[in-house]
Amino acid sequence: MNNELQFIDYPPKLIKAKLQLCNDYEAKYGASHTVTAWKKWCESYDYRKNEWQFRHNVAKSVKYGGYEYTAS
Repeated sequence: MNNELQFIDYPPKLIKAKLQLCNDYEAKYGASHTVTAWKKWCESYDYRKNEWQFRHNVAKSVKYGGYEYTAS
């Protein structure tokens, strides 16, 4: 059995809603690094996939490094 997780993209409706929130926030408060990153996440499939892979690889490195996180 393969234990590797596969990337499944978010539904377009949710991505569009998040992008609208970013645009509304930016219009109200101005540009910021956080909003810019979220907009890039919303606009690029490859960015979302790379971000997902990064998070999972960090989790795997912690798990296999002998420092498995357990919530207390």
